[in-house]
Amino acid sequence: MSLGSGRIRWGAVAAAAGVAAFLLLFFVLPVARVFVAAFVEADGAWTLGHFAAFLDQGLMRESFFNSLWVALASTAVAAAIAVPLAYFTVRFEFRGALLIQTLGVLPLVMPPFVGAVALQLIFGRSGSVNLLLAPWDIQLPLMEGLWGVVFVESIHYFPFILMNLTVALRQIDGSLEEAAQNLGCRSWRLFRRVVFPLALPGFMAGASLVFVKVFDDLGTPLVMGQTNMLAPQAYLRITQVGLEDPLGYVISVLMIAFSVAAMALSALALRGRDVASVQKGSSQLQRRRLTPLGAVAVWGWIVVLLLVTLAPHLGLLLLSLAQVWSFAPLPDAWTLQHYARVFEDSGAMISNTLLYCGVAAGLDVVLGVTLAYLLLRTRLPGRQALDGMATASLAVPGIVLAIGYLRLFKGVSLPGTDVLFTSTWVLIMLAYAVRRLPYASRACIAALQTLHRNLEESAESLGATPWRTLRRIVVPLMAGGILAGYVTSFITAAVELSATMLLVSSESQAPMSYGIYLYMQSVAGRGPGAALGVIAIVVVALGTWASHHFVERTERRFAPREERA
Repeated sequence: MSLGSGRIRWGAVAAAAGVAAFLLLFFVLPVARVFVAAFVEADGAWTLGHFAAFLDQGLMRESFFNSLWVALASTAVAAAIAVPLAYFTVRFEFRGALLIQTLGVLPLVMPPFVGAVALQLIFGRSGSVNLLLAPWDIQLPLMEGLWGVVFVESIHYFPFILMNLTVALRQIDGSLEEAAQNLGCRSWRLFRRVVFPLALPGFMAGASLVFVKVFDDLGTPLVMGQTNMLAPQAYLRITQVGLEDPLGYVISVLMIAFSVAAMALSALALRGRDVASVQKGSSQLQRRRLTPLGAVAVWGWIVVLLLVTLAPHLGLLLLSLAQVWSFAPLPDAWTLQHYARVFEDSGAMISNTLLYCGVAAGLDVVLGVTLAYLLLRTRLPGRQALDGMATASLAVPGIVLAIGYLRLFKGVSLPGTDVLFTSTWVLIMLAYAVRRLPYASRACIAALQTLHRNLEESAESLGATPWRTLRRIVVPLMAGGILAGYVTSFITAAVELSATMLLVSSESQAPMSYGIYLYMQSVAGRGPGAALGVIAIVVVALGTWASHHFVERTERRFAPREERA
């Protein structure tokens, strides 16, 4: 039986059944329970009364409009940061473009709620910048109220637009831009009428991600004291009122609905627009040279931008080393005691993070490889639905998934024990795995798409079984993509806070993200919290570097001999 013949192998059926069972039990059913609870009365009768009660409360209406406004404003500010940065580094010739793009992605390795604390120290009312500007009676209210949340969120999430738009700009057919230039289209008009419309798919993909991430963020508003938003209200209703409070489920449904709507609108905005080109790649277009004055202006703007976007990392590092830092631009005294305290008191948090995220990422790549194989190497009915189900978890906020787990598994004990399933770390790990599965599956699918089927057909023609072919041929050749998916899942799970806050039942189970949040709740604990944050960033950075190094070695190993030479 040749590969891809259309005959359904029993192994593929069993693999699909396993993936479907996992997604059904740990994704579909928990989310479904949230939806049901929002539309059902205590006696089981269907009702819309819970939504009417939501609209009747001024706090709920205010929280809804605040969340919507913050998400839209953050997306707009993130676009204002990312679009010029992507355009200048891709379309103009000057040194340091790669370094600038690399530094521009660094904000993603820091949890946004940690960045909020660091930015308070740099740009807050009594922060370094305002203290330096005080002699001139200048006050920058960047961290005040909801605008402070917008400032933090846009700085943290603008790399989503930067990365997607950079890829889109590089794939534009250069001849189209040259033709526009020959017809007299220059500067802003060229960008507005030709370049940006062709790169619109990349921009919309990044912008929808920014909107979704900001709309369901829990940690940043809580740290900044802005509880009049949907995610903090959902958390407070469930933790203070209880699991039976219907308004917590109404908020959850609204958060899912708007996340799905954002992704759907981004796709709808591109429907009917033909942005395809015959030739792709910015290599077809010679990069334009900046005038001396233009180069100074662009570099000045980029330097200021990078200083602002990297300010959270600088603030966090200074806070982790500060013994005394009060009403001064820089710490008054320095110490390493915060790191000593972290290693002494928080070793369990570090090991918990490695355990939860490591197991979750491992589960994700197993599911990702399985989904990739089912999607690209079989004709199994329903394989597209499985892939869509796995990808749909992007639209479900972590706090909503956690509420669904608490609702679905309430009172369920581990087999043969009296230990409640909701009190174990396994549920935290499963939440991480479900939320990060799309990252791993996309990486695995991309890796398998680059492998020609002839390699597998040749192995089977020589007597190798499908399982042996998968184990000895397919998986080794996918190693780079698998590792990329593993590292992406690991590092993004390491900064997960929304689901963690609801699912951690004791401090002994707390991972680093939750530990940082606990430390940051008091002024005395902010030094150790910053030290723990620096450690988390170092772990993420080392993991990212190791993955890139491994991928490069793997590509060289399997490259043709003349390319390696």
